[in-house]
Amino acid sequence: MENLEKFWKALFTLKPDVEATVHGDVDSQESFDKIEWVTGVENGASITTKVNPHSELTWEAVNAEMNKVKTEYDAQEYARKRKAEYPSIEELVVALYDTEDKTAVDEKRAEIKLKYPKPGA
Repeated sequence: MENLEKFWKALFTLKPDVEATVHGDVDSQESFDKIEWVTGVENGASITTKVNPHSELTWEAVNAEMNKVKTEYDAQEYARKRKAEYPSIEELVVALYDTEDKTAVDEKRAEIKLKYPKPGA
């Protein structure tokens, strides 16, 4: 997961209706301080400020949430890998009508689950 994606997920988790413009990556207090915050609209144009108007959106809070987002994303790596290798919808539909195909699908799923075990299982 890219750092900027983590940043936006964290930001919207902490304040879902926030609007901002980011130039480059947000990976430090210094880059966080360069965010342009949208505070309104006038004549169809955004009004922005570099002074953060959201007291709850500190670098510390956003960075902590970014770390949480990364931890949650990393914990689902096994599921993403499984999904990429699981039988297709077409294979599953065929397996509904053919017991040999169903057995093959079940075996394939079992192999993939062994290959990418669920953490803690």
